[in-house]
Amino acid sequence: MNRSSIPTIETGRLILRGPEPGDYPNFKATFASYRSRFMGGPLNPYEAWMLYAAEIGHWEIRGFGMWMIHDKSTDETYGMAGGWQPAGWPEREIAWIIWPDKSGKGYALEATHAVRSHYYANGWDSAVSYIDPMNLDSIRLAERLGAKKDPEAQTIDGSDAVYRHPAPAALKDSQLAHGIEMEIDHYADPMFKPKGWALD
Repeated sequence: MNRSSIPTIETGRLILRGPEPGDYPNFKATFASYRSRFMGGPLNPYEAWMLYAAEIGHWEIRGFGMWMIHDKSTDETYGMAGGWQPAGWPEREIAWIIWPDKSGKGYALEATHAVRSHYYANGWDSAVSYIDPMNLDSIRLAERLGAKKDPEAQTIDGSDAVYRHPAPAALKDSQLAHGIEMEIDHYADPMFKPKGWALD
């Protein structure tokens, strides 16, 4: 799948589009920061460039990949979310990362819920998220999405925890799905000021 054929996904606040060269500076800054410590970083400029090239190439090789998360009103980028399965990954993964100064506003929840729904509507019957056991924010987000730790699943290298997402039939029209959508609506409300919340 070439870049021009990557589908666009719209949510209440966001537009998800395939990664483009112009999005690279925010990606580079994030992966050079402490924010990326659970995703192989911080990276030097060459390593960040190679990873971003892989993000774009993954769509061509696998036919799916990571979308760039854009604000629907301003087109500002907030991070990435989507599918990921490089060589050696046992299963297809739902993954995400939010730029350091954009966290805490529910963008990861909104984006991952949308991309999981897209993949389930297009033939995926399962998905996992591989998470560093010390990455508590991502574990909380996975749990808010209904994913549960699967001790029987094959890990990438033995140091990651595998969180299995609900299957499409279990998620469709479920209380969980409605709860996720309600939480997303809360984040979209300018009066909503969460305290002690499991942020993205």
